[in-house]
Amino acid sequence: MEKNKLNVKKDNSVYYISLAFTLIIVLWGLLAPDNFEKVGNGVFGFLVNEFGWFYTLSMSSFVIFAIWIGFFSKYKNIRLGPDDSKPEYSNISWFAMLFSAGMGIGLVFWGAAEPLNHFMAPLGAEAGTLAAQEFAVSKSFLHWGLHPWANYSVLALALAYMQFRKNKPGLISSVFIPLFGEKIVSGWVGKMIDILAIFATVAGVATSLGLGTYQINSGLNFLFGIPESSMVQVIIVVVVTVAFMISAITGLDRGIKFLSNLNVGIASILVIGAFIIGPSVYIMNIFVEGIGVYFRDLAQNSFQLGAFGDTSWYGGWTIFYWAWWIAWAPFTGTFIARISRGRTIKEFITGVLLAPTLASFIWFAVFGGMGFNLGSGVASEAIKSTSTAFFVVMREYPAGSIISMVAILLLCTFFVTSADSATFVLGMFSSNGDLNPDTKRKFVWGIIQSSLALSLMIGSSNGLQMLQTISIVAAFPFAFIMLLAMVSLVKVLREDVAESESEYVVEKLLEKASEIEIEIETKIGVAVAAE
Repeated sequence: MEKNKLNVKKDNSVYYISLAFTLIIVLWGLLAPDNFEKVGNGVFGFLVNEFGWFYTLSMSSFVIFAIWIGFFSKYKNIRLGPDDSKPEYSNISWFAMLFSAGMGIGLVFWGAAEPLNHFMAPLGAEAGTLAAQEFAVSKSFLHWGLHPWANYSVLALALAYMQFRKNKPGLISSVFIPLFGEKIVSGWVGKMIDILAIFATVAGVATSLGLGTYQINSGLNFLFGIPESSMVQVIIVVVVTVAFMISAITGLDRGIKFLSNLNVGIASILVIGAFIIGPSVYIMNIFVEGIGVYFRDLAQNSFQLGAFGDTSWYGGWTIFYWAWWIAWAPFTGTFIARISRGRTIKEFITGVLLAPTLASFIWFAVFGGMGFNLGSGVASEAIKSTSTAFFVVMREYPAGSIISMVAILLLCTFFVTSADSATFVLGMFSSNGDLNPDTKRKFVWGIIQSSLALSLMIGSSNGLQMLQTISIVAAFPFAFIMLLAMVSLVKVLREDVAESESEYVVEKLLEKASEIEIEIETKIGVAVAAE
C-alpha cells in the first residue's frame, strides 16, 4: 500500500476536546440519567416532528445526485486519485470492507425483525395478510436500499476526491475547502465539524456494539441456556475488544481486510443455508416481486411522511432510519473514502450504491420470507424481542440451530469489523486526517468505544437507546454538511474539468502552431531550393 504522503500538521486540539466532550456526555448519562433521557427525547422528538420533511428531502436528493453523478454526468470517468492511479483493493475485498462497515450488525439484528414488525402492524392493511407482506417487503427494502448507501456515497465521494485527487487531509472539514477556502476550514469552524464527527461516530458505533452484545447474549441464551446477565455481556465486550484491538494493530491491509472478507464468506454461508432450508421458491418470488414493488413505489415511498395519515409510524420508522443513516455517514463515509483510491466515479457509485442495495434485498427477502411463511403466530412471538426475533424464526426450521450458530459467529465478526473500522476512522479524525493513524491513538478510541457501550448497558436501563438518540441529535448538522458536499464536489469537478479542457485547448493550439511552423519552414525550404 502506498505510504501516506499528506503533509499532516501536528495539532492535537481536536483529539483532546473530543475526548473531553465524549466523557462529559457519558458522565451526564450515568450521573443524571433521567435528565439525560428527558433532554435527549425532547430534542429528538422536536427534530423528527419539525424536520421530518428535511430528512426526507435530503435523503431523496442524495439518491438522485448519486445516480446522476455516477451514470449520467460528464464527470463519471474521473478517477479518485491521479489519472494513472489504480484501485488499492480487489473488487471483492473493497465490497467486503464497505459492506461490513456500512451495515454489519444491523442486517443480522433487523433481518427478520423488521419485516415481521411491518407484517404484524402494516399501514392500510390487515395484519398477517398478503397485503401486509407486500407492505413489509416494500418498507424493509426502502429503509435498507438505495437511500442509506446514497447517503454514504455523497460524503464518501467528496472526501475521496479531496483526499486522493487534491491531496487534502482525511477529515470531514476538507469537504468545505472548495467552497470556503483552506484558511476558514483550518480554523475553529473546521475543528468544530471534526469534533462533532468524532462524537457522532463514537456514539453511533458504541450503540451498535451494545446492540450486538445484546443479540449475541440473547442468541447464546436461546441456543445454550447461557444467562442474559451483565457479567456475560461484560465478557462478550472484553473478548470482542481484545479481538478488534489485535485487528487494529495489524493494520488496514491485514486486519480489517481479512475480517471483511471473512464476513462476506460467513454471510454468504448464512443466507445460502437459510435459503436452502427455507421456502426457496417462495423466497425467490418475494425477492423478484419485491424489487418490482420497490421500484414501482420508489418515488412515492421516498417522499412519504404520513402527512395524510399516520405521522407517528413514519416518525418511528422511516424518519428515524433517515436520521440514523445520516448519523452513521461521518464514520462510514470516511472509511469508504479511505479504501476507494484509484476508482472512477462510476466504479465508485456502482460499488457503493448498487451492489450493497442488491445484497440487502436478498437478505430481507430470505429472512423476511422465512418469517412470513410461518404465519402470524410465530411472527407475533418473534417481534416481542428484536434481539431474539431471528432465533425464534430459525427455531421453526430443520437445521435452524446451525443457522443460528452461524449467525452468532457472523455477529461476532461484524462486531469486530465495525469496531475496528471505527477506531481507524476516529484515529484519522483525531490525527488531523492522517490516512494511517498511529496505533496508540486507535487503541485509545477502541477502549473508549467499548467502555462507553458497556457503561451505558450496565449503568442505565435506557442507556443505549439514549445514546442512539443523542448521536442522531448530534448528527443532525451532517445533513447540511452532505448537502454542501454535493455542491462542493460539483464545484471542484467543474473547475478541474474546465482547467483540463483549457489545458487541452492550449496544447492543441500549440501543436497546430508547431505544425503550421513546420509547414511554412518546409515551403520556404522548397522555394529556396527551387531558386
